[in-house]
Amino acid sequence: MFKGMNRQVALLASAQALIQTVSVMVMTIGGLVGSQLAPSPSLATAPIAGMFLGTAITMFPASIWMSRVGREKGFRTGAGVGLLGALLATSGVYHASFLQLCLGTVLVGVYQGFAQFYRFAASEAVTAAFRTKAISLVMAGGVVAAVAGPLMARLGSDLLAIPYLGSFVLLVLATLIAVIILFALNMPQSGITVASDEPARSWRIVVSQPTYLIALYAAASGFGLMALAMTATPLAMTHHAHPLATISSIIQLHVLAMYLPSFITGRLIGRFGAIRVMLAGVVLFACHFAVALSGTGAVQFASALIFVGLGWNFLYIGGTSLVTSTVTASEKGIALGINDMTIFIFTLASSLSAGMLVNTLGWHTLNLLLIPWAVSIAMALLWLACRRGLRMEAVG
Repeated sequence: MFKGMNRQVALLASAQALIQTVSVMVMTIGGLVGSQLAPSPSLATAPIAGMFLGTAITMFPASIWMSRVGREKGFRTGAGVGLLGALLATSGVYHASFLQLCLGTVLVGVYQGFAQFYRFAASEAVTAAFRTKAISLVMAGGVVAAVAGPLMARLGSDLLAIPYLGSFVLLVLATLIAVIILFALNMPQSGITVASDEPARSWRIVVSQPTYLIALYAAASGFGLMALAMTATPLAMTHHAHPLATISSIIQLHVLAMYLPSFITGRLIGRFGAIRVMLAGVVLFACHFAVALSGTGAVQFASALIFVGLGWNFLYIGGTSLVTSTVTASEKGIALGINDMTIFIFTLASSLSAGMLVNTLGWHTLNLLLIPWAVSIAMALLWLACRRGLRMEAVG
């Protein structure tokens, strides 16, 4: 049995590494390809925004559908749609069709929407004693993606005569491998669930709680700020004559900064409390602004994005921990669904606007305008801390 559990977790971890590799590849070169094909420079990041749009509109229906047909069928369907999207995006690059490229990345986003449930599937495939470890192993796929995504984007950029076409061919290959892996998945017939005797409150009551609202705002804002910075950076670096090799290396460092702290963030929250950890995330975003405003050299871009990645990790994981502390087991479905949907709406808006903002305002002014957003997160968290009597309890 233990060997079987390990196999399922290994398959899910591999699938997670592949979908995040695909996502990071789109984030790395989507804006660069978009700038070549878009009818207007302000639409350069639309392919990246399309991916987040696909994710945002998929998560709720994917969750409901998988509750009826099972994880296996859902994950395979999602990866199959992703493969179709990768092929369509590749065709868009080949035929210089901006519309095809964007439609393709929307379907890749659908794939990502289904993949958001890999970590939950891992927890269902093992006993309670191994649940946390299984989730950590699946989330570690982000570390693999940090290296593989930008590397594949860079290696493929000049592989064929048409710029970046080779990168999208590699994206198709990564998605095809994921489909094959998911057909080897053999999930248990029923997930491990914890029953709750507590009656579920109305979703309006749940989401109107001050702690829920501020935790959601902080996590969604952290995701939005990160997506905006990550999406705008390749375009900004291109404007300042940095080569793709340098851009991809900096994206690698950024994604590593996003996911490596995950192995200790839970312990930090347990020791210092979610609010303190989230405030530390805001401080890290402040470090990003300070470095980003200091210059446009490769070192400044790299350091700024590392701070963004670390800040995102603390705000996102801390916010998720705080949100889950406000609901009962019977309320988690709708509450976490609203949480994830809101986060991806913020991310969609940020990634879509990144191209317009960096092209019209420039990197320096863009970062200046984002400072009040970060300040508002800090003020909200400090207000919540005062409201809770400065207790700042650890959220497990």
